[in-house]
Amino acid sequence: MKKTELMAKQILVTGGTGYIGSHTVVELQNQGFEVVIVDNLSNSQIEVLDNIEKITGIRPAFEQFDLAERDKTDGFFQKYSNVEAIIHFAAYKAVGESVDKPLEYYRNNLVSLMNLLESMKKYDVKHMVFSSSCTVYGQPETLPVTEQTPRQEAESPYGNTKAICEDIMRDFCKANEALNCIALRYFNPIGAHESTLIGELPVGVPNNLVPFITQTAAGLRKELSIFGDDYDTPDGTAIRDYINVVDLAKAHVVAIDRLLNDKTKQNYEYFNVGTGDGYSVMQLVKSFIKVTGVELNYKVVGRRTGDIEKIWADTSYGNAELGWKAEKTLDETLLSAWKWEKNVRGLS
Repeated sequence: MKKTELMAKQILVTGGTGYIGSHTVVELQNQGFEVVIVDNLSNSQIEVLDNIEKITGIRPAFEQFDLAERDKTDGFFQKYSNVEAIIHFAAYKAVGESVDKPLEYYRNNLVSLMNLLESMKKYDVKHMVFSSSCTVYGQPETLPVTEQTPRQEAESPYGNTKAICEDIMRDFCKANEALNCIALRYFNPIGAHESTLIGELPVGVPNNLVPFITQTAAGLRKELSIFGDDYDTPDGTAIRDYINVVDLAKAHVVAIDRLLNDKTKQNYEYFNVGTGDGYSVMQLVKSFIKVTGVELNYKVVGRRTGDIEKIWADTSYGNAELGWKAEKTLDETLLSAWKWEKNVRGLS
């Protein structure tokens, strides 16, 4: 993509101060897009804007409100009339928490999407990239999963919200042929920007594996809990496809480019975004110890409700259609996460 081809395209990034959102904003701005962020800061910090500006030299426009509030969403599009496309990240995202608080997840994740889709139609915004998830596959019967792999019943309310959101988008695009939407079903994003200025910084106790690893290594957590070692995997721990967050962010930019410039495609598409490799939790822990030289206190505890046993992607279709491929290795990705953690904590 040439920067000159993308100038003056204004993109709304919901959840843009969050982990994946902030990295995507950086990549969008690096490609010449003008970005507007909407975030309610429920699981992120406003200081992220400062760090995006340090990396790119550009401070994105920012509006703080909850997209589940219809009137405020409507007001946003009245104010920002030049938005050409949306990347929708804003959602509750913790698998375990969704099991305990299902109604909160359904209300937040579904209503925010529906409000955006209504606004797209009302204000003539024709393009959206949706942050979906490999959780829509449930525990698949065969691996790796392709885009044609049948969706199984979700193992958690979180996963179910992603599946329902995909269905809502599909049906809305079918009823509104002028709209174009892409759902990116991504696997497990980890790592941090090479600048160490942005990375995964969850509010409170981490729900994801890598920030728990880095916080344990930094001394913030007493020990890492490994949820189950009795799965049907080589070492008994669960297997996932871990993708570098910068690679993932670049996939969103490519998807936006496809929506804006490729008029031959269907108006609703979905793609797997992963590395194509599966690693177990224990492999991840050992890789972290190897590349950082830091020992980890960890113990095996019971399985966590809502977790699946193993999943990884077949990315060949998305690689071919999008012209995108994950590039960074697991080792360098884990090292980037540790460098980020050390920078945040002021560690040498």
